[in-house]
Amino acid sequence: MKIDLDGIVVVTGNYGSGKTEVSVNLAVDRKTNGMDVRLADLDLVNPYFRSREARHQLRDLGIDVILPHEQYMTADLPILVPEVAGAIREQAALVILDAGGDNVGATVLAALADRLRDVNVNMLQVVNPFRPFTDSIAACKKIKTEIETAAKMKMTGIVGNANLIDDTSAEDIYEGYDFALEYARECGLKLEFITMPEILKTKIDIRHFSCPVLSIKRQLVPPWKTAVSLT
Repeated sequence: MKIDLDGIVVVTGNYGSGKTEVSVNLAVDRKTNGMDVRLADLDLVNPYFRSREARHQLRDLGIDVILPHEQYMTADLPILVPEVAGAIREQAALVILDAGGDNVGATVLAALADRLRDVNVNMLQVVNPFRPFTDSIAACKKIKTEIETAAKMKMTGIVGNANLIDDTSAEDIYEGYDFALEYARECGLKLEFITMPEILKTKIDIRHFSCPVLSIKRQLVPPWKTAVSLT
């Protein structure tokens, strides 16, 4: 199964959900499947682990990355570049908006609400059941409501991103899938896809899943580690 998303895709989630890693790898997946892709970094809250960290690899692949101007690249400031509005107005086949974590990071979406109202928008909640604040269905629903309220938008789908970073096992992926599927059903939303680390591809039976699977090549790593090549 292939991921079936186009138009504007807003990727949200709690801090530590892995939404930025999902955004980067989703952009690469869609680009390699022949789509014209733009990725806008809207994380104006957290100065660390933002999608801009992978900008050079993404641009080398022909993915248009929309960022603050160079002098503000490392600033922890609420900078919303005009190019984002332009990307919505003159959208590519797929425009991914990587929003900040939790309801605080989602407030920037409210500023774009008018521009997003009359276009095809999917807002996805990335869920990692191995994180402290999304380890239950009730906790995930709470985060969902808070983000929707701040963004003035409704979720349209769920992304299961079960992982324990370097300690992730095949069993974790299966368990995370069951959780994401149950949560999507509880919310009455589509489970758009789940993720798995690229290194586990040979250990997991893809036929087990009723949704597409996005392989993750980790980009947002601490300084003492090297990001996986996206090519």
